[in-house]
Amino acid sequence: MMHESPIKRRPSRRIYVGDVPIGDGAPIAVQSMTNTETTDVQATLAQIQALADAGADIVRVSVPTMEAAEAFKAIKQGSPVPLVTDIHFDYRIALKVAEYGADCLRINPGNIGREDRIRAVVDAARDKNIPIRIGVNGGSLEKDLQEKYGEPTPAALVESAMRHVEILDRLNFQDFKVSVKASDVFLAVDSYRLLAKQIEQPLHLGITEAGGKRSGAVKSSIGLGMLLAEGIGDTLRVSLAADPVEEIKVGFDILKSLRIRSRGINFIACPSCSRQEFDVIATVNELEQRLEDVTVPMDVSIIGCVVNGPGEALVAEVGLAGAKNKSGLYIGGERQKLRLDNKDLVDQLERQIRERVAHVEKHKIDVKEIG
Repeated sequence: MMHESPIKRRPSRRIYVGDVPIGDGAPIAVQSMTNTETTDVQATLAQIQALADAGADIVRVSVPTMEAAEAFKAIKQGSPVPLVTDIHFDYRIALKVAEYGADCLRINPGNIGREDRIRAVVDAARDKNIPIRIGVNGGSLEKDLQEKYGEPTPAALVESAMRHVEILDRLNFQDFKVSVKASDVFLAVDSYRLLAKQIEQPLHLGITEAGGKRSGAVKSSIGLGMLLAEGIGDTLRVSLAADPVEEIKVGFDILKSLRIRSRGINFIACPSCSRQEFDVIATVNELEQRLEDVTVPMDVSIIGCVVNGPGEALVAEVGLAGAKNKSGLYIGGERQKLRLDNKDLVDQLERQIRERVAHVEKHKIDVKEIG
């Protein structure tokens, strides 16, 4: 049975990135960023589609040049999800992508020069209902703040963020979100905690440059998990030195583990021991790969013995309790007469899970109420 999360979200202002609501209790959006050359339209669109298939709500695209801005026009027309454009320093690029339909501008107002240039970008965003993301990074703080604080600190990151916030306040522009990312977990967490008390806008969470697929997933899970458990955060990106699709998977796994948002199968599986009556690890790994296309949130319990197996199976949509030769099958919290042969579990389980998914979809069953 899937339970409601006990987490109480931080109140925040609602903004929209395309048709995706951010803040004010909206589902926490999961996003990633393309790593293709933006000027390669087909490769970039292919990656955006792969991210969308994995569940990405929003995708960010770097637009470093005017040539990339022209490519963005075609990318935007073919994208299945809203796009955030990543822009640094050149206000003309911001104006161009706003014209071409960007759903959010990731640009720090204080970095684009004179007041008239800042005003031009903000006016374009206001005119086209495009929100702005202020993105502060512990690795690229302003020189005077580095000198003032000696090193990146939570106060330094938040002071940098508030400089940009104050510019937008002065121009009476309130539709923005803010990130204060750092590669150090405690620096990032303390920065977000401090910022959360100072503004009403949504917060975009991230542990920047977190690392490779495994270590980065762990670091992100700890850092983002600490914040999310406190109700802080309205959208997130897991930064991994890996295929961007992995960022989406880890992002949803983080939200799933905190019962904030569910997508696809949540496998409850034992680490296996000498009591196991079948190869639990191989079975779960194979099923995870085969069932990646399932988007219906559903708990599936696969336990290798009768010690914990029946108890876990009773509170899952589909459960398997290991026994000698043939294992017990549970559907919707009820034990079935059918027992599954341990020699051929993966095919049988996949069939049972897909049948249950189809049943849940057809009858619009709220899986949170079952068990």
